[in-house]
This record gives sequence, structure tokens and C-alpha cells, in this order.
Amino acid sequence: METQLPKAPQKRQVTAIIILLLSWEAGGATIKYSVPEEKDSGSFVANLAKDLGLDLGELAMRGAQILSKGTKQHLQLEQKSGNLLLEEKMDREELCGDTERCILHFQVLLKNPVQFIQGELQLQDVNDHAPEFLEKEILLKISESSHPGTAFPLKIAQDLDVGSNTVQNYTISSNSHFHLFTRNRSDGRKYPELVLDKELDREEEPELRLTLTALDGGSPPRTGTSQVIIVVLDINDNAPEFDQLLYEVQVLENSPVGSLVITVSARDLDAGTHGELSYSFFQSSNQVIQVFEINAITGEIRLKRMLDFEEIQSYRMEIEASDGGGLSGTCTVVIEVMDVNDNVPELTMSLLISDIPENARDTVVAIFGISDPDSGDNGKMMCSIQDHLPFLLKLTVENFYTLVTEGVLDRETRSEYNITITVTDLGTPRLKTQHNITVLVSDVNDNAPAFTQTSYTLFVRENNSPALHIGSVSATDRDAGANAQVTYSLLPPQDPQLPLASLVSINADNGQLFALRALDYEALRVLEFGVGAADRGSPALSSRALVRVLVLDANDNSPFVLYPLQNGSAPCTELVPRAAEPGYLVSKVVAVDGDSGQNAWLSYQLLKATEPGLFSVWAHNGEVRTARLLSERDAAKHRLLVLVKDNGEPPLSASVTLHVLLVDGFSQPYLPLPEAAADAAQADPLTVYLVIALASVSSLFLFSVLAFIAVRLCRRNRAAWVGGCSVPEGHFPGHLVDVSGTGTLSQSYQYEVCLMGGSGTNEFKFLRPIISNLHSQSSGRKVEEYPSFQNELGF
Repeated sequence: METQLPKAPQKRQVTAIIILLLSWEAGGATIKYSVPEEKDSGSFVANLAKDLGLDLGELAMRGAQILSKGTKQHLQLEQKSGNLLLEEKMDREELCGDTERCILHFQVLLKNPVQFIQGELQLQDVNDHAPEFLEKEILLKISESSHPGTAFPLKIAQDLDVGSNTVQNYTISSNSHFHLFTRNRSDGRKYPELVLDKELDREEEPELRLTLTALDGGSPPRTGTSQVIIVVLDINDNAPEFDQLLYEVQVLENSPVGSLVITVSARDLDAGTHGELSYSFFQSSNQVIQVFEINAITGEIRLKRMLDFEEIQSYRMEIEASDGGGLSGTCTVVIEVMDVNDNVPELTMSLLISDIPENARDTVVAIFGISDPDSGDNGKMMCSIQDHLPFLLKLTVENFYTLVTEGVLDRETRSEYNITITVTDLGTPRLKTQHNITVLVSDVNDNAPAFTQTSYTLFVRENNSPALHIGSVSATDRDAGANAQVTYSLLPPQDPQLPLASLVSINADNGQLFALRALDYEALRVLEFGVGAADRGSPALSSRALVRVLVLDANDNSPFVLYPLQNGSAPCTELVPRAAEPGYLVSKVVAVDGDSGQNAWLSYQLLKATEPGLFSVWAHNGEVRTARLLSERDAAKHRLLVLVKDNGEPPLSASVTLHVLLVDGFSQPYLPLPEAAADAAQADPLTVYLVIALASVSSLFLFSVLAFIAVRLCRRNRAAWVGGCSVPEGHFPGHLVDVSGTGTLSQSYQYEVCLMGGSGTNEFKFLRPIISNLHSQSSGRKVEEYPSFQNELGF
């Protein structure tokens, strides 16, 4: 019978169990009740609640239960009233046989907290059986030579009752030859003895018939009768005598039917029929007659049916040897039944809790009793479970065990235990029984979610679409149920200025991350933030992981030309002497790209030129150099269109126009703009010729003066000659330097940038290599020595 403990707080249960374990050691008093046998099922025995000092509510709360030895229940507890009632009608003779005191043991189990109380129920005998003789006629042969006062024992009557309800007296019908005495045997039973009062005379009365009556002590008494037939015999001088007055023998209970138990032997000194003996049971109980038989001729006593030690442990019988002359002798045979291990131990489960929280310590899982009706070592038992299990068996009271947890269970390590309780006796051979129980370990929220990675690196290309799924984080929880359900969230950023909530979001259920708006690589290249994972247990446990989002550059920025300037004003003109060697550095196109990586790798190419083949552009650094020797036949003015292209996909580009003026030295006082030259080309040819002739004469003189001044100045200070242009000293800022020389300013050049005015005058610039910082500084000092140089040139 399995019951469940009422639900109670775990702490209270554990405390109660500890108190229980201490109280078990102390033991307790035994409650005793008595009830007459044969009472109907449901008859009142006692009020258990009152006897235990508990009110009805407390009795129900503690889950009181009646446990009987073995599997058969004799009592039941009525929870509403606390009354102890009979489970069924009980027959004392069936349960206890002829045992004087019939005691049935039981236990009262209080489950919450657990407590055992021993109990005894004594079945009181009622006079429900009448005395009964096994033989309806008792044949007694008495010699006529018997003297008055001779006693002749008669066979006893059987009565299954005990105490005063069994046979108490015998009477004999009225006659002139005999009277009756009631004697006591050594085992307490009473037997009749017939005493001769007057000598018999066979010739006068060869046979007498008397009525023997047995009376019990009931009120009113019950009786049983048997006819005593007395046959008067001729004189027989010697009565049979047994070799032993007492025979004792031991017989195994598993001896087969027909087995020889013992042989009794008697002798008679008479001859003839007076010396011929026959053996029979004398004054033996019905139990003896049912189990044993005796050979009347040989005196062999054999089994009629199997013995059962658990039913009867010993038999005592009287054997009579009678001769042919009517004389007899008796002996006593005591047969002790030897126990063999023929009963398997029994296990009765009283309490089973099949679901245990994993964090509960020293929790009672089961309470059960064991029994074995065998005796000696055959009835001794030991109880065990498998090794390497976190459970212990504890003996509480006699043959009652509790199964408790040892330490704390861990559901994540093992969520179910199949426990086999083995009960083995100590007999030969050993017999055992096994009982299997299953214990489930219920989950407690003792594991925080664990991310599959401590940090995640995600990639997203800039200019993404809003709500773009950029990746996922994942965490698992070893718990079960709600304790394992994980929710995700964004943790507050370390930088309070970072608008994390407007940049990314996370799906609380599956950990998917989304970019809420388009990201700009040039504004934000790396976004780092924390992600939390929390379970839904109580209390909730959480963990965190670092997410690093790398924004990948997209080719969304066209190259930007830093030099030459393209601001809508008249561009600067690069001056190239006609005596320049091939490879002469004319200018350098300087450009940058706001992208990164290959998107910022710039290449240069000459897209269009006034005279193809005269100039070339180096693809990797944008340097414009002469491709061949210059000649007088080459036009003086050249317009170069340089294309700057990045390496993105698709590639983006920008173009820049570069004006180059070929000069014979640097003596021209006036350099017309390309646009003015184009307008003059459209004028009247005659006017053009006149202007050219006048200009040639004037220019020749002016050029000679300028050339002379320029040569003198160059020899003195090697200063740069500029017309309306400023020369910034030093290098460009470091962020414009590309060490690989693939698109921005090189550290080996210093540029003179032409600042355009609004006057429309001709302006030009030129570049030169930087020899060294020292040289530059000295050149600067020499320029300062001629502060009026620019004014003398009229700029």
C-alpha cells in the first residue's frame, strides 16, 4: 500500500525527519488492545486518536496508517472518527491454533513527521467449539483378574478452544463396576481415567457399554461423548512394555510424504495371542492423526502429509502397544519439526515518495517492512540496495527500514534513479526478494544560462537596410521547464553617450540581433555591447556575453582630389621648361578616399590630353611626368584630364583638370589663361596677327629682363618664384600621408598651392622636391633677404 506524504514546506519536512531519526533511537511504549474472536468486520476496537493524545485534525494531518506484519491487514483506521476497527472477522483457532495467548502485532505509522508506535491486539477465545472424541467408540479389554482400584486411562477429547473454554471435566454413565477420575497431563490437558471398583466376571457379564462425556468450561458448557466398550478377558499375566518410555526425533519440514519418522518397539513376555502386539495412537490430537500414521504391526511412524514448521513446530503423541490378551503399554513420542529455508522474504511498502527536489538533503524516499516466517538464520534478513547510488538504507525499528537521500541530488547529472531493494535471508540456500522503485529528481533553478561563446563577433556592411538580421547569440540552461527557458536582453552600454537602443535590438526569445538603422562605416566602425541571458526560474539566474559588431566598409565615397584645387576659380597652371628631361615631374595629383581597405586604394590614369604621348600619369602615386623630350614644335599650353579611381565594387571615380604651360625658362611676364586663349583664337585673324607681332617685340624685351633677373636670383638663393601663390612650409598633415604611395600626399614632396583670387589675373605655380629640412630653412632665409622680389615682378 503506497501513500504520499501531504505537501509541506521542504524545510519543515527535513527538520521533522531529523527529529524522527533521533526519536527512533529512544523507542516508545506499546499500545495493547484485546477483542473477542469472531466479531464482525468493522467492529469497534478502540479510539486510537484518544489513546495517542491527538485530536482528529492532527491525526489526519500526520497521515496515520495501520501496518500489520506480512501483507494481510487485520485492522483499519477510520480517519473521520479516529476509531480502530476490525478489517474482517477473525478466528483465533485459525490464526493461533492451540496457543494459549493469541497476540497479533501491528504498527501505527504517523507519516508527517514520521513516527512508529508498536501495537498488540489479543484475540480472546470464545466457546465456539464443543469437545469432540476422535473415535465414537473406545474399545477397552480388561482381564477378569484385574483387581479393584486398577486404573485404565481413556482417550481424551479434542477442543479447539483454549483456557477455560477447553475440556475441563469428564463423566461416565452410571454403573456398578467403574468410576471416573479426571487427570491432568504434563502439557496441561485433562484426560479421563477409568477406575475399577468391583471385580469383573466374564462369565457373568462379558461386555459392558458405558457413555463417556467430556465437558468444557464454557457457560453453558459444551459436551462431547463417546461409547466405551469394555470387553472382559481371560487372565493375561504380562502387559506389553516399550523399549523407551520417551522417543524424541527431529524431522525436516521438507521431508516427503511417506518418509519414515521413527519406529517404536514393545515386547510382551506372554506367549500365543497374549504375546502378539499391535501399535496404535493413544490419546493423540487430531493434528497428529492428520499428519502421521503408524504401522500396527511394525510400529513404524510415517508422514501422511508435508510438515510446515511455520504452522506447527513440534508434535507430541502417545503410542499404545496392545497384546492379544487385552493388556497394553504406552510410550510418548515427541517429534520436533526442523525448519528449512523454504520461505522467501517479503517486503511491504508503507510509504513511497517518487518525486524528490534535487536540493533536498536527507529526504525520506520510502518506508517499508520486511518479514520471513522461517526461524533461526533462515528467518534472519539483510536489506540492501545497489552500490554507487546517493541513497542510504536505515534500520528504524525491528524489520522496518527507511530509504533516505545521501547528500544533495543533481538533476542535471541524473534525473531518474531505478532503485532495487534486495532482501536476503541468511538461510541455506539463501533466498531473496527484490522490489524496484523509481525516484524522479525534480528540477530546481540552480544553473544559470551559459552562452555558447563568451564573445561574439558579427559583421555587417554599412548602409544596411533597417531591421536587418545581423546575427544571433545563443545560451543554454541545464535546468528543465521554466527554469530552462531563456530570455535575452541588451545590457546598458558602458558609455552612456552611446545610443545603443537606437542602433540594435535583440529578440528576447531566440537571441537574434537586428540593426535598427543604416550604419556608417566612416562614423562607427566597431560597436561593442553586452547581451544578457536570464532564465525564468525563481530566483532568476543570468549570464552575459560580449558582442562585437564590425561594420564593413562599402564603396560609398568617391575619391576626393586635394590637389590641384577644384573650387570653381581659375585653376593654377604648372610651368614646365622645354628643356626638361623625360620623366620630369610636372605635378602630382593628390586625392583621398573616405572608405577603407581596397575601397580606398586609388589609381590614376590620364584620361585626356591636348597632345597625347607628351605626358604620362603614374598609376599608383598620381605623379604627372613628361614622357619624352620637349621640342619647339610642341604647343605651349596643354590641358590634362586625370581620372582618379578607387578599387571598390563598383569603382567610384573623380576627375581633375591640370593646365601645363611649356616655357623657355621662366621669363614670360604674362601667361594668358586657357579660356582667354580660346577666345582670342576666335577673333579676327588680322587683328590676331597684329597683336601677336606687337606682343612678340614687347615680350622679347620683357622676357630678356625677366630671365636675367631670374637667373641672378636663382643663383643667389634658389628661392622659388611664385606669382600670386603662397608656399606652405613643412609636410601635409599626417592623416593625408599614405606610406604605400597609393593615393595621398607623399612625404617626399612639398607643394606650392596656388590660392586663386578674384582679379582674373594670370597665376601659376610649380613644385619642387624637398632636399632636406635644413635646406628648406636656409632657402626660406634667403627669400627673406629679398622681400621686394615679388613687387619687382609686379605680382
